[in-house]
Amino acid sequence: MPTTSKDSTRVPMFLVHKKGHKPDPRTPVLLHGYGGFNVSQMPRFMANAAVWIESGGIFAVANIRGGSEFGEAWHRAGMFGKKQNVFDDFIAAAEWLVQNKHTNPAKLAIWGGSNGGLLVGAALTQRPDLFRAVLCLYPDLDMVRYYRYTKNNNPPALLEYGDASRPEHFGFLRLWSPYENVKPGVHYPAVLLTTGDGDTRVPPAQARKMTARLQAATASGLPVLLRYDINSGHAGGRTRSQSMEDAAIELAFLFWQLGI
Repeated sequence: MPTTSKDSTRVPMFLVHKKGHKPDPRTPVLLHGYGGFNVSQMPRFMANAAVWIESGGIFAVANIRGGSEFGEAWHRAGMFGKKQNVFDDFIAAAEWLVQNKHTNPAKLAIWGGSNGGLLVGAALTQRPDLFRAVLCLYPDLDMVRYYRYTKNNNPPALLEYGDASRPEHFGFLRLWSPYENVKPGVHYPAVLLTTGDGDTRVPPAQARKMTARLQAATASGLPVLLRYDINSGHAGGRTRSQSMEDAAIELAFLFWQLGI
């Protein structure tokens, strides 16, 4: 399903739903994306997506720039000073879902982890009116200060995003860094952020700071929650039962907020 981004670039998106489903603006939709590090988002089985679909929702995956779906040029179109393209693509996908009556903003949730956490963080700060709930997992969020987190695996991220200690990078990072763009009095969607002390790739302090800033700023009355596990890392190391609990809590949050 193609969408058209802000600069008229065509961006594909996969939609998965029950057989026979007809467009209905009352349908809950969970939109997922990544958009970075040359990683493609291709169709694959996800248990939480299956539960979502069985519950009557649509699961959508946007193949936004920053990945490798169309080669290295597609990746580079979402790096450094062009990173805003990634967020524009994702927002365009969400707008397409609403405009084509697959859902409405009160029934639209977004989900992303790591670089995808940065994605949904930017989306919720740039278009808070478009989403009802956000799952933001192990995220990069304060991109202006990211270069200072030297105990984490930040060199690859600096090569992808830019390094704000360099004046020529500071300008564009400041424009879209989610943490720097939280504004008081805005009606932000419900947000569940997740991180843990064991994350050696993304600084866990970023999710903690973002939670506090959103809680202080939001005027919507919707919850902004932090799920923090001192033993949790960025990827791997979770037992099957812990992973099942994680998925159950995340789905319960979305079901609660979207009225499923």
